[in-house]
Amino acid sequence: MLLSLVVWSQKSIEDDPEIQQNNINHRIEQSQSALEKFNYFEAQRNLDEALKLAQKADNKKSIGIIYTIKGKLQLIIEEEDNAIQSLNEAIKMHTETNDNANLANSYKTLGEVYVSKGDYYQASDYFKSAKNLFEQEELEEGIAETLLLEGKNFILLKNYRKARSVLEQATAQAKKTGLLKTQSEGLLNHGLVYHKLGDNEKAIELVNEGLQIAKQHNFTSVLNEAYFIASDLHNSIGNYQLSRNHLRNHLELSDSIRNLTRVSSTKEQETQFLLNEQNDRIKELEAQAKEEQEDDGVRTLISILSVALITILSLLTLSLYKNNNIRLKTNNMLHKKNGELIIAKEKAELASKTKANFLSTVTHELRTPLYAVTGLSNMLLEENPKPEQIQHLKSLKFSGDYLLTFINDILQINKIEANKVNLEPEPFNLKKKINNIILALNNSAEDNNIKIHFEYDKKLPENFVADQIKISQILINLIGNSIKFTKDGDIWIRVYQMEIKDNIYTLRFEVEDNGIGISQEKQDNMFESFSQGSIQINRKYGGTGLGLSIVKGLIDILKGEIHVKSELEKGTTFFFDIPLEYTSIKEVSETKTSYFDKETNTLDLSNVKILVVEDNKINQMITKKILTKMDLKCDIVDNGTDAVEMIKTNDYNLILMDIHMPGISGIEATKIVRTFDKELTIFALTAVTIEDKMHEFDEAGFTDIIPKPFKQEEFEKKLYNALASKEDKSA
Repeated sequence: MLLSLVVWSQKSIEDDPEIQQNNINHRIEQSQSALEKFNYFEAQRNLDEALKLAQKADNKKSIGIIYTIKGKLQLIIEEEDNAIQSLNEAIKMHTETNDNANLANSYKTLGEVYVSKGDYYQASDYFKSAKNLFEQEELEEGIAETLLLEGKNFILLKNYRKARSVLEQATAQAKKTGLLKTQSEGLLNHGLVYHKLGDNEKAIELVNEGLQIAKQHNFTSVLNEAYFIASDLHNSIGNYQLSRNHLRNHLELSDSIRNLTRVSSTKEQETQFLLNEQNDRIKELEAQAKEEQEDDGVRTLISILSVALITILSLLTLSLYKNNNIRLKTNNMLHKKNGELIIAKEKAELASKTKANFLSTVTHELRTPLYAVTGLSNMLLEENPKPEQIQHLKSLKFSGDYLLTFINDILQINKIEANKVNLEPEPFNLKKKINNIILALNNSAEDNNIKIHFEYDKKLPENFVADQIKISQILINLIGNSIKFTKDGDIWIRVYQMEIKDNIYTLRFEVEDNGIGISQEKQDNMFESFSQGSIQINRKYGGTGLGLSIVKGLIDILKGEIHVKSELEKGTTFFFDIPLEYTSIKEVSETKTSYFDKETNTLDLSNVKILVVEDNKINQMITKKILTKMDLKCDIVDNGTDAVEMIKTNDYNLILMDIHMPGISGIEATKIVRTFDKELTIFALTAVTIEDKMHEFDEAGFTDIIPKPFKQEEFEKKLYNALASKEDKSA
């Protein structure tokens, strides 16, 4: 019982997680110490023991660290393929445990491996990934070391100007964080770059500085490299005596390092291990044979069996060795591809984020001046302009509307690609909807002397449930295209049934014209973004090249397909099939509400006060004029800080708050206002992309959002409803 208790307590101690981790850490530290002393066999032995303990404890973080160090060791003893395998295993573990710091170390070492293999561009990708992760984790030492390796890689690529820039950063970072060894090596390589660029005076200055640091702190490997670089540098400028002195120091130090290094090929170690194992087995069999003295025949049999066993084991060993080589090559290829996929994924994510940020910024910067263009042109057209000015103002308004359409097209393409388009089905009359579209486009058709024919299958019902706005967008784009590219001709629009199943009608829509047609070459990529027939067509007919891309995206969302048939100078037919659900419910008739009409308005506007917070002077003037025409009084401030003070000291019914302003933003100002007034109506009057910022507006406490440039009716409706709601509450 006492013995069992001792055994049980010993086992419990060994299974204690803290003790297990201490054992793993101790062996990792021992291996790193052996590595620094060039005792690679001892380092390998400690790593193998640590790995067994970590795998037994299923400690993935430690497994990742061990594989990273194994990769470093295999790089030193020139086993690059084994190093890639170990490092990819490490990357897998670091990714599973979200260990970004050690993941960065693995990327850095993998970069060094590819430098050793001569694949400098692949190495450059891994150094960039490592640097990004070190910066993300704010690990100054890792940043400095990676910059140094990146700079040395640019030297190998002979991109000396880029190398100079990166090495300057590496040296500065190392100096800042007190990494003298990295600083010394950075100065040496920086000097080498200046030598390559022809500035030998600067090169000698930097190399001497790096050499001095290496001497003072006895950085053996760096000092060895320093002597070699200094020798080569002085030789090139004709200072042969000093060059020979440095070369002699380099050779002596190299011999010293070689004596310290006890390294042998891994293959040799494997062979020696197998031979030792066989020798031990032979000795064991021989000992057994000696013990059997009873019969000479038995001894002979044992000898024969021993030889047979040795032969079988040798053949088995050879077979395992060959299979291992084949598996190793396959694994190396898979690990390399896996590493490349990780890099490609990170690049794609970065590109996607950059694209989204770019679109958000550009659309905001375009919408702000467009607010002025559309607002001013509408105001001037309503103020009885001179007859000769009307056409100019209409042209200005058309240009503003065209730019706004272009911006909206870009945003819609972006939303379609990001799968952010939502369907909004509702009952509607399909035949009536198409007739309205034709009516709206008829003026443009008449300008080109075009007659539009509409054929709707008589057996087909008219009322369906679907997203009628998206169907309208598709038809407007296709019919608009036909009008644009047809002169003195006809356009036929047809709708008929393809099949019906459980109240779901699959309808075929056709838009045919006898215009200029499309070549077969251009038909292959016509549904791609910014695609047009040719530069000449773009110049002659205009357009952004986004219409058909939007059409294709919307039809895909509606679970349909689109096709095209066309022949040059004979015409084009676009046809698409989409499923629509039949309904007996008729669409709700639209009634136009009149807002702020002096004859019908029931609101008391005499005491209504509005605060406009807007930093753009032109936009201030436009907004004020629009409000004045609605018989509404307003104050104007141009920054968030003043807006908060004005709200504190005045009783406003409604706030129109711009988002981007000097000082505090509209979002920050609204958050402050909500600390002392929860009920005040605050509209975000903004040019940003609403979908991307909606959560920020909600968190800040905005009542609603009015995008710029806004439609007059939408603007009036939101203001009217807000003021009417306030009046009802007060009553």
